[in-house]
Amino acid sequence: MTRRLISSGSPLEAKVGYSRAVVDGEWIFVSGTTGFDYAKMTIADDVALQVKQTFRNIEAALAEAGASLADVVRATYYIANAADWPAISALLGGYFGSIRPASTGLICALIDPRIKIEIEVTARKR
Repeated sequence: MTRRLISSGSPLEAKVGYSRAVVDGEWIFVSGTTGFDYAKMTIADDVALQVKQTFRNIEAALAEAGASLADVVRATYYIANAADWPAISALLGGYFGSIRPASTGLICALIDPRIKIEIEVTARKR
């Protein structure tokens, strides 16, 4: 099996030294992903818009790896402000309601104060 790196096009990947996702055999490891529109390097201030863009970014990486959200087995949610959790959790079911991956949510400081949520997933191609 070969290891394949997937890029979102974000300039931070080369600068910091990471990939949006790494495919290793049937496994896909998607790095912590935020609501940045990587083509424009912009991010909305609204938490719901960030969640939606974050999932678009994750779905794009998974598609490039030959997978989809249905293949996600693990999700970790990093949330900057606990007060945003009700709005975030209301949206998560729309993405993972029937998939129901193992998951963890953490309230923590994020690297950029504009970021309200970061999501990391692991998927396994079937």
